Amino acid sequence: MLKSFLQILSLRQDAEAFDAVHNAVEADIVFKGARIWVLISAIILASVGLNMNSTAVIIGAMLISPIMGPINGMGYSIATYDFPLLRKSFKNFSFAVASSLLASTLYFAISPLASAHSELLARTSPTIYDVLIALFGGLAGAISLTTKLKGNVVPGVAIATALMPPLCTAGFGLATGQFSFFFGALYLFAINSVFIGLANVGFARVMRIPLRSSLEDEKRSRINRIITAVILVTLIPSVYFGYVLVKKDHFIDTATRFVRTVSLFKGDFLLRYEIDGDARSIAMVYGGHPLTASDKAELNRRAEAFGLEKATLKLEQGLVIDNGQVYLDKLNQMETTDRQKLEIARLNAALQANIRQQDSIRQVRYTGLKLLRELKPLFPQITSSLYAEPYLFSDSTGAKPQQKSYVLLSASKPIDRADRAKVERWLKARLQNDSLRVVFE
Repeated sequence: MLKSFLQILSLRQDAEAFDAVHNAVEADIVFKGARIWVLISAIILASVGLNMNSTAVIIGAMLISPIMGPINGMGYSIATYDFPLLRKSFKNFSFAVASSLLASTLYFAISPLASAHSELLARTSPTIYDVLIALFGGLAGAISLTTKLKGNVVPGVAIATALMPPLCTAGFGLATGQFSFFFGALYLFAINSVFIGLANVGFARVMRIPLRSSLEDEKRSRINRIITAVILVTLIPSVYFGYVLVKKDHFIDTATRFVRTVSLFKGDFLLRYEIDGDARSIAMVYGGHPLTASDKAELNRRAEAFGLEKATLKLEQGLVIDNGQVYLDKLNQMETTDRQKLEIARLNAALQANIRQQDSIRQVRYTGLKLLRELKPLFPQITSSLYAEPYLFSDSTGAKPQQKSYVLLSASKPIDRADRAKVERWLKARLQNDSLRVVFE
C-alpha cells in the first residue's frame, strides 16, 4: 500500500527529457526580437494598471511578462553548475530589470496622476507571506518546467508571484521621490526572484537533472554558502516585517472590539473613529455633552481592560450639546462646510422644539400639582387634579386645531352645584383662562 501511495506521488513518471528541459530554459532567458516587445508591453501595461488602480490590467501585465525566464534560468544553472548559462541568465535578468525600472520611472514622471492607490501600496510592505508565495509559486513553475505538465500552471505562477508590478512600483517611487516605495517594492521583487530561483534549484536536484560541469567539493561548499547567505539576507527582514504585520493586525482587531463597546458612552455618541496600527493609536470623536477629565480617564481604563494600555487614545469633541444648542467644538479643528452648517441648524431646530415640548409637559404637570395643593385647603373633599392642554380637531375643511385647557377633579364625596360653581370660578381666575373647561368625577 505504501509503495502504491509513493508511486502516486512520484514525479519522475511525468518527467520531461533532460535535454528538452535544458533547451526550454535556454530559449526562455533570451531577450531579443519579439520577447523585447512583449517585455515593453508588460512594463507599460503594469505601469498604467498601477496608475489607474486597475487589477485586471495588472493581471494582464503579469501574464504576458517574460521576466520569469531568466529567473528560472539562474535557478536551473545553479542546480546543474552550468556557469555559462548562469552568466547568460543573469545578463538577461539584469537587462529586464533595468529596462523595467527605466521605462516605469519615465512613465510615472510624465503621468499627471501621482496618487498612490491600493495596488501600489500593496507592493511596498513585503513580509514572510510573500516568501511563501514566491517559494511555492516557483515550485509549481519548476514542476511545470521539468515535467510534461503544462496547462495553466505557468500563467497561474505568473499571477501569484507578480514579478512585473513590484518593478513598476519601484519606478513610481523613483519618479515621485518616495524612496520608501522604491526600496519596499524592490525588496518584494528580490524576494520573488530569489525564492523562485531557489525553488528551481531544489526541484532540479530532486529530479536529478544531470550536472553540466564537475566541481571540487570545496567549490561546491562555497557556492552553497553563497546561496545560504543570499537566502538569509532576503529572508530575515521578511520575518521581522511579518511579525510586525501580525502585531498590527492583532492591535486593529482588539481596538475595533474596544471601540464597539464605547460607541455609546454616558449618553454621548461616537461620531467617528480612526485606528492607526502603525502608531498604535485610536482617535475617537464624540458628540454630546463635553467630555470631562474623568470621562477621558474612564475611557483609558476601559482600553486597558482590553490590553491596550500601550495604545494612545486621542479623544476629541465633535458635536457639542450645551445649553440647548448644538455646535462644533472649536478644538476639533473640523472645517465647517455649508452643508454641515445646514445640518447643525436643523439639529438645533429639532433640539429646541424638543426642549419646548419637554418644558410644556413639565409645566402642565407642575400646574396640575400646584392646583391640587391650592384647592385642597378650600375644598378638602377634592382628592386629585388633572390639568391638560389637548388639541381640538374639527372636520371642517381648512380649520386649524384649537388648543383647549381642561381640569379634571376627583372628590371623596359628591360636590354640590354651588360649590362646583365656586371651584370653576376660582380656577378660571387662578389660571386667567375664561375658556377653561372643568370636569368633576
